[in-house]
Amino acid sequence: MKSNLNKPLVKRKDDELPPAVIKGMRYHHIGIPTKEKRSGEIYLTDYKMYVSGFETSEYGIEWMRFDDDSPVADIIQRIPHIAFEVDNLTDAVKDRVLLDDISSPSKGVRVAMVLEDGAPVEFLEFDKTRG
Repeated sequence: MKSNLNKPLVKRKDDELPPAVIKGMRYHHIGIPTKEKRSGEIYLTDYKMYVSGFETSEYGIEWMRFDDDSPVADIIQRIPHIAFEVDNLTDAVKDRVLLDDISSPSKGVRVAMVLEDGAPVEFLEFDKTRG
Protein backbone atom coordinates (compact mmCIF):
# COMPACT_ATOMS: atom_id res chain seq x y z
CA MET A 1 0.00 0.00 0.00
CA LYS A 2 1.21 3.48 -0.70
CA SER A 3 1.46 6.13 1.97
CA ASN A 4 -1.23 8.77 2.34
CA LEU A 5 1.44 11.33 3.29
CA ASN A 6 2.35 12.08 -0.33
CA LYS A 7 -1.12 13.20 -1.41
CA PRO A 8 -1.35 16.67 -2.91
CA LEU A 9 -2.40 19.24 -0.34
CA VAL A 10 -5.95 20.44 -0.98
CA LYS A 11 -6.96 23.43 1.08
CA ARG A 12 -10.54 23.85 2.22
CA LYS A 13 -12.29 26.90 3.59
CA ASP A 14 -13.31 27.15 7.24
CA ASP A 15 -16.98 26.59 6.43
CA GLU A 16 -16.46 23.61 4.09
CA LEU A 17 -17.03 20.02 5.15
CA PRO A 18 -14.05 17.66 5.05
CA PRO A 19 -13.76 15.50 1.92
CA ALA A 20 -14.58 12.32 3.93
CA VAL A 21 -18.07 13.65 4.63
CA ILE A 22 -18.58 14.79 1.05
CA LYS A 23 -17.64 11.26 -0.09
CA GLY A 24 -20.47 9.84 2.05
CA MET A 25 -18.55 8.75 5.16
CA ARG A 26 -20.59 9.26 8.32
CA TYR A 27 -19.15 10.15 11.72
CA HIS A 28 -19.53 7.20 14.11
CA HIS A 29 -17.33 7.84 17.17
CA ILE A 30 -14.06 9.07 18.54
CA GLY A 31 -11.95 6.52 20.41
CA ILE A 32 -9.84 7.90 23.24
CA PRO A 33 -7.19 5.77 24.95
CA THR A 34 -7.08 5.96 28.74
CA LYS A 35 -5.20 4.31 31.59
CA GLU A 36 -8.04 4.94 34.06
CA LYS A 37 -10.75 2.41 34.91
CA ARG A 38 -14.17 3.75 33.96
CA SER A 39 -17.64 2.69 35.02
CA GLY A 40 -19.49 0.40 32.64
CA GLU A 41 -16.38 -0.99 30.97
CA ILE A 42 -16.88 -3.96 28.65
CA TYR A 43 -13.96 -6.34 28.18
CA LEU A 44 -13.16 -7.46 24.64
CA THR A 45 -11.24 -10.71 25.13
CA ASP A 46 -9.83 -10.99 21.59
CA TYR A 47 -8.36 -7.50 21.80
CA LYS A 48 -7.44 -7.55 25.50
CA MET A 49 -9.03 -4.18 26.01
CA TYR A 50 -11.90 -2.47 27.78
CA VAL A 51 -14.34 -0.09 26.11
CA SER A 52 -16.83 2.25 27.74
CA GLY A 53 -18.97 5.29 27.12
CA PHE A 54 -20.03 4.71 23.53
CA GLU A 55 -23.58 3.60 24.32
CA THR A 56 -24.27 6.62 26.52
CA SER A 57 -22.17 9.42 25.03
CA GLU A 58 -24.15 12.10 23.28
CA TYR A 59 -21.14 12.75 21.05
CA GLY A 60 -20.02 9.19 20.35
CA ILE A 61 -17.04 9.18 22.72
CA GLU A 62 -15.63 5.71 23.32
CA TRP A 63 -12.99 5.25 26.01
CA MET A 64 -10.46 2.44 25.48
CA ARG A 65 -8.22 0.89 28.13
CA PHE A 66 -5.72 -1.79 27.11
CA ASP A 67 -4.05 -4.70 28.86
CA ASP A 68 -0.25 -4.60 28.68
CA ASP A 69 -0.27 -7.53 26.25
CA SER A 70 -3.07 -6.23 24.00
CA PRO A 71 -2.56 -7.13 20.32
CA VAL A 72 -4.02 -3.77 19.22
CA ALA A 73 -1.56 -1.59 17.31
CA ASP A 74 0.51 0.64 19.58
CA ILE A 75 -0.57 3.84 17.82
CA ILE A 76 -4.24 3.04 18.55
CA GLN A 77 -3.37 2.51 22.20
CA ARG A 78 -1.66 5.92 22.40
CA ILE A 79 -3.45 8.29 20.02
CA PRO A 80 -7.17 9.04 19.78
CA HIS A 81 -8.85 7.99 16.55
CA ILE A 82 -11.94 9.10 14.68
CA ALA A 83 -14.28 6.50 13.19
CA PHE A 84 -16.50 6.74 10.15
CA GLU A 85 -19.24 4.41 8.97
CA VAL A 86 -18.82 3.53 5.29
CA ASP A 87 -20.99 1.65 2.82
CA ASN A 88 -18.10 -0.30 1.30
CA LEU A 89 -15.08 -1.04 3.49
CA THR A 90 -13.03 -2.44 0.62
CA ASP A 91 -13.40 0.81 -1.32
CA ALA A 92 -12.73 2.94 1.77
CA VAL A 93 -9.34 1.30 2.44
CA LYS A 94 -8.19 1.13 -1.16
CA ASP A 95 -4.73 2.70 -1.52
CA ARG A 96 -4.53 3.42 2.22
CA VAL A 97 -2.00 2.28 4.81
CA LEU A 98 -3.68 -0.40 6.93
CA LEU A 99 -2.59 -0.66 10.57
CA ASP A 100 -3.79 -4.26 10.77
CA ASP A 101 -5.94 -6.73 8.86
CA ILE A 102 -9.63 -6.02 8.33
CA SER A 103 -11.45 -7.61 11.26
CA SER A 104 -14.94 -8.43 12.46
CA PRO A 105 -15.19 -7.58 16.17
CA SER A 106 -18.86 -8.59 16.25
CA LYS A 107 -21.39 -10.23 13.97
CA GLY A 108 -22.29 -8.08 10.99
CA VAL A 109 -19.52 -5.54 11.54
CA ARG A 110 -16.30 -5.22 9.54
CA VAL A 111 -13.59 -2.82 10.71
CA ALA A 112 -10.34 -1.46 9.34
CA MET A 113 -7.88 0.95 10.90
CA VAL A 114 -5.79 3.09 8.57
CA LEU A 115 -3.03 5.60 9.03
CA GLU A 116 -3.87 9.07 7.75
CA ASP A 117 -1.15 11.71 7.99
CA GLY A 118 0.24 10.00 11.10
CA ALA A 119 -3.10 9.53 12.87
CA PRO A 120 -5.30 6.43 13.12
CA VAL A 121 -8.69 6.49 11.42
CA GLU A 122 -11.24 3.70 11.73
CA PHE A 123 -13.73 2.65 9.06
CA LEU A 124 -16.76 0.52 9.97
CA GLU A 125 -19.09 -1.32 7.62
CA PHE A 126 -22.36 -2.66 9.05
CA ASP A 127 -24.45 -5.44 7.58
CA LYS A 128 -27.81 -3.64 7.64
CA THR A 129 -29.63 -7.01 7.73
CA ARG A 130 -27.93 -8.12 10.97
CA GLY A 131 -30.97 -7.33 13.08
